[in-house]
Amino acid sequence: MPEYPPLDIPEDGKLTQNIVWFARALRKAGLPVGPGKVIEAIRAVERTGFSRRQDFYWTLHAVFVSRPEQRAVFAQVFRLYWRDPRYMEHMMALMLPAIRGAQEDRAARPAEKRAAEALLDGVERDAPEPDPQGGDEETPEIRIDASRTASAEERLRSLDFEQMSTAEMAAAKRMLARLTLPVKPLQSRRMRADPRGALLDWRATMRAAMRRGGEIHDFSTKNRRTRWPNLVVLCDISGSMSQYSRAVLHFLHAVANQQGAGWARVHAFTFGTRLTNITRHLATSDVDVALAAAGAEAQDWEGGTRIGDCLHTFNRDWGRRVLGQGAVVLLITDGLDRGDPALLAREAERLALSSRRLIWLNPLLRWDDFAPRARGIAAILPHVDSFRAGHNIASLEGLAAAISDPRDAGEKARLMRDLPAD
Repeated sequence: MPEYPPLDIPEDGKLTQNIVWFARALRKAGLPVGPGKVIEAIRAVERTGFSRRQDFYWTLHAVFVSRPEQRAVFAQVFRLYWRDPRYMEHMMALMLPAIRGAQEDRAARPAEKRAAEALLDGVERDAPEPDPQGGDEETPEIRIDASRTASAEERLRSLDFEQMSTAEMAAAKRMLARLTLPVKPLQSRRMRADPRGALLDWRATMRAAMRRGGEIHDFSTKNRRTRWPNLVVLCDISGSMSQYSRAVLHFLHAVANQQGAGWARVHAFTFGTRLTNITRHLATSDVDVALAAAGAEAQDWEGGTRIGDCLHTFNRDWGRRVLGQGAVVLLITDGLDRGDPALLAREAERLALSSRRLIWLNPLLRWDDFAPRARGIAAILPHVDSFRAGHNIASLEGLAAAISDPRDAGEKARLMRDLPAD
């Protein structure tokens, strides 16, 4: 490949100013970009040149991106700001109402709405324009029938986490903090004395009679003890699951800190290339502090995926500690594994046998034409009790019904028929 000499940046050129505005857009999109990084970016481009767009991209990427989860936002802001000559039209189509003309009917790409929101900060939404001639005609009144329009919260309930803008994600996190996940108590085989119990306690009755010379004056009764199960969450934090796992961890923090929900204890683990226990971090009442500590503990955010190895580590090191007393397990992953499918199937089966219910939340189920063709998905699916979507707030709200109803299998029965033949 031929090498191109770096190009000098003219002192009175526009590139320096464009880099400054690009940095401002990144900061509005959520990246921690300060004046020092802006100066560093300008100097880096001056040293490396901008003869190739790929070199220019990775030069700015090396300066502005400090965490793996920032890559998607940087890529979309860069594409819209530098690489796409019609980026303003794309952003207008995403951010503004389509009053005039036709708007392309497509879903926003990951982080695209956040990038457009940052670049269009301060741009007014479309509104009726005043008459430039200043005539006496009255501006026609616009009437909108809102009887069938959903509220903002109702729209957020069905919006994919991956397609949310920065403001929408902040609102969604506030909604997730109010969600509950109640559970019914389990009846134990152990008994306890109860004066209103439905079962006769013959031993207690005879002991009371012996204290009175053998005369039975009353019958003692008893009832079964009740106990509360543990909730164990295994959350995938690989690159394809990053946005979903962050929303789920917000929901999980609310469940772990909710009083009276019924869970004996909530245990949380993250996995990508390794298993990390973040249970103690969720005990912090402040959700931002809790998730920041959990993120610092889990070093494999947006990395690869080895589900089978991580489940093996959990079953070996943590299964007996946290899966007792009829624990309910939530497995949150897309099932896209690079490891051995035979190992994954064995560990998923062992996990299912150790828990009272194994519920799998998979964001890929949001697609109508989803089929279990991936080897990892085909290995896990036969061993779960319920297979449900986990891509928006509405899907998380439906978890309570799935946990309470042992007959709720979600989409498992339908997808089992689509499993590829061995």
